Amino acid sequence: MNSSIHDGGNTSDFGIDTISFGGPLGAKLKAAREAGFTQVMLGARDVVGHPDGYEAAVEEVRASGLRVTGMQVMRDFEGLSGHLHDYKVDVAKSMLEVTAAVGAKVLLVCSSTSTHASTDLDAMARDLRKLAMLAVPLGVNVAYEALSWGRTVNVFPQAWDLVLRADMFNLGIGLDSFHAFAAKTPAEEIDQLDPDKIFLVQLADFMWQEIPSVEERITTARHFRVFPGEGVHSAQVADWVTRLHALGYRGDYSFEVFNDDYQQMPARAVAARARKSALWLGEEVLQRSVPLPNAMTLRRRAGA
Repeated sequence: MNSSIHDGGNTSDFGIDTISFGGPLGAKLKAAREAGFTQVMLGARDVVGHPDGYEAAVEEVRASGLRVTGMQVMRDFEGLSGHLHDYKVDVAKSMLEVTAAVGAKVLLVCSSTSTHASTDLDAMARDLRKLAMLAVPLGVNVAYEALSWGRTVNVFPQAWDLVLRADMFNLGIGLDSFHAFAAKTPAEEIDQLDPDKIFLVQLADFMWQEIPSVEERITTARHFRVFPGEGVHSAQVADWVTRLHALGYRGDYSFEVFNDDYQQMPARAVAARARKSALWLGEEVLQRSVPLPNAMTLRRRAGA
């Protein structure tokens, strides 16, 4: 059955990341589509690691009919110098080409964790500006995300400051609920953002309240995330989505769920879990806080 969650009202803005599934790219795309998703975030490995080659992967993505939310992920780019900087620029050029080839409009870039990187904010901003300039001819936007274990930038207000410092029209911020919850970043900080410069929002939850050490934070992020509504931070996820909507954000949300258990489940079962999250956020959280015009009309008629 191909019951599209697009018919559920506010759910069409929610997509799933291929890193949430085990199995080959084709199975992931099929599971997402059959669960009713209309968009998917791609991991670069799913494309370049395709057994029939990169071109076959691109064709498979295009044939799926799914819109590509974005491509992830460029790591440890900003703050390097000399041969390390040149190396990362070459990597970035290749990743941007892959991003454009699959029709994605966003390349996700995570804040650097490298001990070889400068902590000078102006130098970091220059590098992000350069990356954004490389993306311009390809029609790609760059979303800069704060990793909660980043060396210099580890909370999203810092990422936002660096985006403003770099000052490029196609450079914006990427928000990740996991990192914000793990770092205990106040949700009120969202209110300071420009909704037009939020290029991507990634949503995930986890099963425990506290992550005291950096090591445990990394382990949880890479192995134990769950879909929104499945963990213990459901109220915070709902608050995030309603705040972003009130701010004026009308862009994409992607479920980025690294989970070893989900890698051992059929893709269809994982997609079904993600679908429940999309329905909860789109039909209950958003529709309750920001009623759709049709829903408002129905309520008026019911009360007449």
